[in-house]
Amino acid sequence: MFKKASALFGAFLLMISLVPTLDVQAESNKVVNSQDEFKQALSDDSITTITLGKDIETTEKINIMRPVVIDGNHHTMKYVGTFGSSGSKDNTVWGGIYVLQVYKTTATIRNIKLTGGNGGLLINGANVTLEGTIDVSGNGFGGIELGQGVGVNSSAHIILNSNTNLVNTTETPDKPTIWVPKDSTNSILEVNGVQQVLTAEQEISLQEIQELLTPENPETSDSLVIYVAIGLLGIGLFMIVSNKQLRKKLSVI
Repeated sequence: MFKKASALFGAFLLMISLVPTLDVQAESNKVVNSQDEFKQALSDDSITTITLGKDIETTEKINIMRPVVIDGNHHTMKYVGTFGSSGSKDNTVWGGIYVLQVYKTTATIRNIKLTGGNGGLLINGANVTLEGTIDVSGNGFGGIELGQGVGVNSSAHIILNSNTNLVNTTETPDKPTIWVPKDSTNSILEVNGVQQVLTAEQEISLQEIQELLTPENPETSDSLVIYVAIGLLGIGLFMIVSNKQLRKKLSVI
């Protein structure tokens, strides 16, 4: 009887010890459905991943100032506020408004559309990895700005990899997909582990980004041609030798 009671008590203690762990795990990924819920999740350091439960409209720039994963879950964040001192609704009126700003921290952003702002995303002295489909169409000055604000010493660093699919259907020569402002120092564009430095006022088009993500490999192509040529040559030599042997047999007969 004593052994049975001890076993039950031990199981009870185990359950109690697991409760806080389960709560932490449940809170580490927060699904949000509004601007206010998104901001509240950002203010809670125990939440490591914020997932959009539906499309969200914002009336202000959302600042990300701590390490976090933003999972758009294939939804849209759209800025619907005003621009500049005139209170214009036209996002080609400069107001320094970005849908998301990542400031002096690290973050991962995946599968989201950021639209309606002067820019979709500002990477301000931060290190940001983009995963899945990132759509920055519909912003007044371009898609993604890599910059350094006042009092920021670290370079903006954007990381793209083989599963990154950048989309910008509204890109024009004066609305680039990625750009570095003229008042900023060098920024870093990293594609598939290879880094390149972007200087002030440099702009990168969507086509250039896609070429970096899927580079041609001349060595592989050349090797394929060589292998085919060697294969054809081998077949030819085999046929010549076979014909000679056949003629010898016929002459003997």
